[in-house]
Amino acid sequence: MKTISILGSTGSIGTQALEVVEQNKDKFSVYGMSCGNNIKLFEEQIEKFSPKKIVVKTPENALKLQKKYPKIDVFVGDEGLVEIAKDKQNDIILVGLSGFAGLFPTLAGIEAGIDIALANKETLVTAGDIVMEKAKANNVKILPVDSEHSAIFQCLQGRQIPHKLLITASGGPFREWEKSKIEKATASDALQHPKWNMGKKITVDSATLMNKGLEIIEAHHLFDIDYNKIEVVVHPQSIVHSAVEFVDGSVIAQLGVPSMHIPIQYALSYPQRIKGIKTDSFDFVKIQNLTFEAPDFEKFPCLELAYNAGKAGGTSTSVLNGANEEAVMAFLDDKITFQQIFLLTKEALENHTFIKNPSLEQVLEADKIARDFVKSKIGKIYANRY
Repeated sequence: MKTISILGSTGSIGTQALEVVEQNKDKFSVYGMSCGNNIKLFEEQIEKFSPKKIVVKTPENALKLQKKYPKIDVFVGDEGLVEIAKDKQNDIILVGLSGFAGLFPTLAGIEAGIDIALANKETLVTAGDIVMEKAKANNVKILPVDSEHSAIFQCLQGRQIPHKLLITASGGPFREWEKSKIEKATASDALQHPKWNMGKKITVDSATLMNKGLEIIEAHHLFDIDYNKIEVVVHPQSIVHSAVEFVDGSVIAQLGVPSMHIPIQYALSYPQRIKGIKTDSFDFVKIQNLTFEAPDFEKFPCLELAYNAGKAGGTSTSVLNGANEEAVMAFLDDKITFQQIFLLTKEALENHTFIKNPSLEQVLEADKIARDFVKSKIGKIYANRY
């Protein structure tokens, strides 16, 4: 029996993780959970899984839940996330939070010697060197939950250091669109992902292919491999989740129907494999055709922007992440165009003061400066429109 906490339990990853737990009640018990704004769903989860500790965003919701569930410890905000993450009652913590919010609870869990199932790209994108060094020093496993990184992790078990990583991408909703049409895409267009059901921010990142760029940076840190040996391949069917090439030219790939239950479950049950929610035999004949193509950097310039930020290292990746996050939120609020996500992120990178080996404080400062820069630009863009 593993005791787990799920940070972001009402999100896409969190709800699917709880489905895995419910399917395997003899193997997992839920110790802590956190929620953003979906209190109704959170209350349903609390009553079903009986956690010992919970976190909500606002003091008002905390008071309400503390009154309703007097036997549960209720915490608030980022400090509450850290409080759960550092609790040594946990065997493993699933970080399913969106955005920069995942960094501090991840670090708190690592410093407490608790393994992390990481579904939050931004943690390694912004502070990968710091996080991985702390994980190594504390003998903590960082178990990837993203389908692509889980695929690579599975391919590498018991094998030599890889020669090259092949990260697959569905291509998103705009793979077949003309560049001029993509630039005018609406939020509604961008949220129509052809294969995966995800949160709004990550779905827009998939539409710009920034998602793949962030995954490249994450893979660099997770698997300690040079950027020149990480390649993105567009694979619309989303059956091959990623692959590893070895020095002799042999390639090992991980395949499966598009389902986040599998990588979530593997991270929670590692090193074992257990019967899961989707365990039907894979039907090669039914699938029939698997196609692959190179990504179009002209149509999707965010991918190259992320590649270059990763290669530069230092504060570049923190700026990339913070600027992109603010731009995506503004796009979802109809304050900027789809094309301006790239343009604002690029401008933030060009205007920031680069630090090669930043401390955690400098990473945070770079993130703040990037966000403030983009917000100021967004304010001017929005004002000029009206």
